[in-house]
Parts: sequence; structure tokens; C-alpha cells
Amino acid sequence: MELFVLFSILITLAAFFSYVNVRVLRLPSGISLMLMGAVAALGVIALGHISAGFTKMVEEKLELIDFSEFLLGILLSFLLFAGSLHVALDDLKKSAKSITSFAVIGTVLSTFIVGYGFHFLMQFFGQDVPVLYCLLLGALISPTDPIAVMSILKKADLSKVVETNIVGESLFNDGIGVVIFATLL
Repeated sequence: MELFVLFSILITLAAFFSYVNVRVLRLPSGISLMLMGAVAALGVIALGHISAGFTKMVEEKLELIDFSEFLLGILLSFLLFAGSLHVALDDLKKSAKSITSFAVIGTVLSTFIVGYGFHFLMQFFGQDVPVLYCLLLGALISPTDPIAVMSILKKADLSKVVETNIVGESLFNDGIGVVIFATLL
């Protein structure tokens, strides 16, 4: 029951932050939620300095969550589902070859560029980070966020074919990124 209460609090905070953004800040939703999440995290840290028991309670609650299952098994599924709701299946089928090639080649290429680039950057600063860890970082950050892509595309005046290619690629490269990450791991 405690885990349910924790998730209820997080969902309530997200709804409250979204309301504040719509009424007061008027920032893009992804930016405002990240900003307000950082403010909430700083609030938790500040409360932890006031009460050591609060820090211990937060740590105990966070230990209840299996983050790999939560992120890959639950959160990613909802994000991809929400993104796919706005894509016409017929348009996606027409552009399947280009979407697949963009998603696979682009994500694999980006994973290796980011991974090896980060590895060489760390070596430049005298840090010996294994290449595998750098490639895991590349696999994590290479896929684009389909929700953010679609919110940007709503404002741009693009042809339907280009929009379908971009949205389809952003949806599928998340799946490709998960496969690359799991394979490397």
C-alpha cells in the first residue's frame, strides 16, 4: 500500500506542476516538468537537512522501486503508447522502409558516436571509463523523445510524409535503443 501512496503523491505533484505551468510559467511542458522536478528534488534535499528521519524514509521508499523494471517495463511503454496515438497507421506503413532505416542506422550510429566520443573525452580528462560503460551511455541518450518531437512538429509546418517519417523514427528508435542497451548490458 505504501508504494501506491508514493506513486499517488508523484502523480499529484506532476498534475500540480502542470497546472502551475499552464497558468503561470507557460513553458513547453517537458521543460517545465523537468524544472519543477528539479525544484521538488531540491525541496526533498532541503527537508533532508532539516530532518534526518525524512532522508531515511525517502531512501527506504526509493529502495522499494525496481527502477529498471519501472523505466523500461512501465514508463517507456506508456510514453511510446502516448506517442503512437497521434500517428496514422496507414501513413506509417507507407513510410516503413525509411522509418526503419532511420531508426536502426541512426540509433546504432549515434550510440557508437556518443559512446566513443565520451570515452575519448574522459581519457582526455584523465579518467579511465571502460568503453562498454560509454556505449551504454550512448544507448541511453541516443533515442529521441517521441512526445517532445511531436510537440515541436505541431508548431512546424511540414509535409505529411516528412512529419510521419520523423514521428515514426522517434517512436521506433526508442525500441532500438532498448535493444542496444539490453544487448550491451
